Amino acid sequence: MESFGAIGTFLGCSAGFAVCGLLFAACKLGLLYQLFHKVGFISPRHGGESVAEVLRAHGVKYVFTLVGGHISPILVACEKMGIRIVDTRHEATAVFAADAVARLSGTVGVAAVTAGPGLTNTVTAVKNAQMAESPLLLIGGAAGTLLQGRGALQDIDQMSLFKPLCKFCASIRTIREIVPTVRKALAIAQSGTPGPVFIEFPIDTLYPYHLVSKEFGVKNPPKGLMGKIISWYLTNHLTNLFAGAWETRDVSPLPVDIPQATDDQVQRCIELVSRAKKPVILLGSQTTLPPTPVDDIRTALEDLGIPCFLGGMSRGMLGKDSPIHIRQNRRDALKEADVVLLAGTVCDFRLSYGRVLNRRSKIIAVNRDGTQLLKNSDMFWKPTIAIQGDAGSFLVRLSKAGDVTKENANRYAEVMIPEHHLNPLKVLHHVDELMAEDSIIVADGGDFVGSAAYIMRPRGPMRWLDPGAFGTLGVGGGFALGAKLCRPESEVWIVYGDGSLGYSVAEFDTFTRHKAPVIAVVGNDACWSQISREQVPILGSNVACGLAFTDYHIVADGYGGKGYLIGRKDEDRLNDIIKQAQKETREGKATLLNVLIGKTNFREGSISV
Repeated sequence: MESFGAIGTFLGCSAGFAVCGLLFAACKLGLLYQLFHKVGFISPRHGGESVAEVLRAHGVKYVFTLVGGHISPILVACEKMGIRIVDTRHEATAVFAADAVARLSGTVGVAAVTAGPGLTNTVTAVKNAQMAESPLLLIGGAAGTLLQGRGALQDIDQMSLFKPLCKFCASIRTIREIVPTVRKALAIAQSGTPGPVFIEFPIDTLYPYHLVSKEFGVKNPPKGLMGKIISWYLTNHLTNLFAGAWETRDVSPLPVDIPQATDDQVQRCIELVSRAKKPVILLGSQTTLPPTPVDDIRTALEDLGIPCFLGGMSRGMLGKDSPIHIRQNRRDALKEADVVLLAGTVCDFRLSYGRVLNRRSKIIAVNRDGTQLLKNSDMFWKPTIAIQGDAGSFLVRLSKAGDVTKENANRYAEVMIPEHHLNPLKVLHHVDELMAEDSIIVADGGDFVGSAAYIMRPRGPMRWLDPGAFGTLGVGGGFALGAKLCRPESEVWIVYGDGSLGYSVAEFDTFTRHKAPVIAVVGNDACWSQISREQVPILGSNVACGLAFTDYHIVADGYGGKGYLIGRKDEDRLNDIIKQAQKETREGKATLLNVLIGKTNFREGSISV
């Protein structure tokens, strides 16, 4: 009898496992879902409409793209729903433009590119957005769900490529997944430390049923039992793909999670700051992130009255002539400071990994990212108080509770006249004095841009765009495009080195087609000077550093813009030429000032031809 009982138990367990296996298979194949959800066999709707509905509900105004058949339904649907489609000449530019929109608008920037090489072309720009902490959604096309990994056109493992770069990656497998997945991705992009997210859309999730069924449906199946199994599998896959696709779903934004300092942490900081005799604040780009308006942060800083150094997107936070904004001698100020507040500032190469901080100073560090908050604290510096939280709102709460010498040296360098070409510092001072009060400055380069960072004064918050910690060259065209679309009434200036210009000069075509007139100032010294300056004395060769005094102004003309060549003979007319360029942009034409300059070592105040 016991043996019969054991057999019964075995059979019962086996039957249970079989039932569980069948249920799992039914769920995996979507059989249970299909019992309760219909398929719109004759519906003309497609997955691109679902993407567009979510984007519109989240306040997205622009989608930047380089068109491809994989993603066409998304672009068409977005345009029909009032989202402007802005096509660029390179996929990286599309992502850079979306990055700029994210920084300036407080919404998620969106770029959509085709599969394979379209996506691989974006990698540098996505990495730049990751390191700059920009909330960005990258939409990518992909091979059909059944063809992935089988050698389809432009089919690669895209997910593995973007997982190290993005906070969230997803591959759509059925149309009903589109709305919840896009909502989730947009919330994750903005939560915690903002950053890029990636969703790939297999081509059969974006087109209407009647087209997908023709392309991927059963045509000439093998005969016999195997043929019947294959036919059933393909038919079921297609049915499951569209099951419940057009049911009404919530497209509204999900809550965004932003870390905040605790009341106790704020109180401890108040006590430190109130006792300080020489406090200093270093602001990073994180201070400009939502939800705290930048004007509130500016008011908080003015109420605190503590000297500030501004970096990244925080440049311009205090206007151009604030008495608490220190523009020079940061190293000396940090040596003398008894309290240093790192508000969204990271101790990476920009702060010599923390070595510029005085070990006797009390250091308050505030950052949304726990890793960045304590970067290099195991070696060169130690925080007195470390707060993983939003730096902007922290400054507001802190305020509620409780350099001429170097500038003159810059002016001295300005009057030193190169023998054959224009003094770059003088050119930058002229631009700074003439640019409009609402101007946005885009920095894309090395040597010339390094000088501009000291000389050009953003007139207000959110008026300076640079690549950030990754130091990417080539951001100029995309950043300027995004900035001009966000702030069409503002002058947008791109400060280019002649090396960096090569990456995005073709976007003058985009500026023309999309009526986005910007002004580019190119410091043309026919060299990768920032590299050459160290390579030549150390290694004795200028190999690969030399360029030519190229006629970039003619390139701008060819793309429908207006170019100006400015050399030594035009020195007395600098102001007139700049004003003419401003007039051209007001009339709707992108302009490029090709300025022939001498090579400048800004740190030493020396200029050579």
